[in-house]
Amino acid sequence: MPKTIPVGIITNADGAHLDQYFASLAQTEEADAVHLSDPSGKNVERAKKALGDKLRGVYKDPADMLKKARPAMALVTMEAALAPAAIDQALDAGCHVFAEKPACVRADDFEKLVRKAQQNHRHLMLALANRVHAPVQEARRLLQKNQLGKIYAVEIHLVADQTRLTREAYRNSWQCQRKRAGGGHLAWLGIHWLDLALFITGLRVLQVAGFAGVVGGQPIDIEDSAAVALQFSNRSFGTMTSGYYLDRGYHSHLQIWGEHGWLRMAAIEDAPLEWYNSRDKQPQVQLFKYPKAQRGYPPFVRAAVRASAGLQDAPITGEECLHVLKTIFAFYEAAQTGRVQKV
Repeated sequence: MPKTIPVGIITNADGAHLDQYFASLAQTEEADAVHLSDPSGKNVERAKKALGDKLRGVYKDPADMLKKARPAMALVTMEAALAPAAIDQALDAGCHVFAEKPACVRADDFEKLVRKAQQNHRHLMLALANRVHAPVQEARRLLQKNQLGKIYAVEIHLVADQTRLTREAYRNSWQCQRKRAGGGHLAWLGIHWLDLALFITGLRVLQVAGFAGVVGGQPIDIEDSAAVALQFSNRSFGTMTSGYYLDRGYHSHLQIWGEHGWLRMAAIEDAPLEWYNSRDKQPQVQLFKYPKAQRGYPPFVRAAVRASAGLQDAPITGEECLHVLKTIFAFYEAAQTGRVQKV
């Protein structure tokens, strides 16, 4: 029988992706019980519908839930400005923590939580769920085998819809208010693909620069467009386009060039992973055609639960989370000041 643990959810009326989290925990056999803390009560019926008998308790006060239910892992999904206090509370209660990104409006606030988690021997994991997708895992494997040799350059591209910004309700949400969200497209969506580039290559960011602003004309105080320049730990360079430009859907693209070839991925569009190795006897473009298996939140949440139960390594470490956040907030400083920032 697999080891199972209780999971506590700490959220409120504005918690993001709760339907996905409820469904993911319902499917995760290693989570044998779920306890919900939601002062608003807004999400209780949704939780009951998704979790059924697995929902064992509903609480108004997260401290009450943490004390009575004693979850091994806390899933925190709140606006970025409120998340650090909730994460801190869960760590003090002895929980491993899985948190909706970006989980802070300043990287320094998250760094304190990473240090506390390390001191308490607890996992602190941001919901950067694309890491477990099959083409991402294969790309990482290829680079770990040194298929491309030294990495020369990285190009990252993630574009979503401008349409959401035309809706007043969305503009009034915490995601569109810098004091509550920490940033705009880059902090909310671009963070996923910046993390993937670092996860696949094993590189870290040394310096960052670029521009950010509102190109779509909507009355928001977050960026809907970011053009990012990166210097990596091997002294190579990267660029990133991160913005709300489309009428609907996403455009995604990650390309890596190295001394022995290149690799290209557009995972959102379910395009095959492509790579080319000039050292092959007969060099040609190779394809990794992966099955359309479950992706995103369900397998990533399960991996986080299993890690919290001691059954596997964490799908992301606190240090990895902190580094991508430091890169993003250093970029915002660079864009505001017009000066290159060290990460």
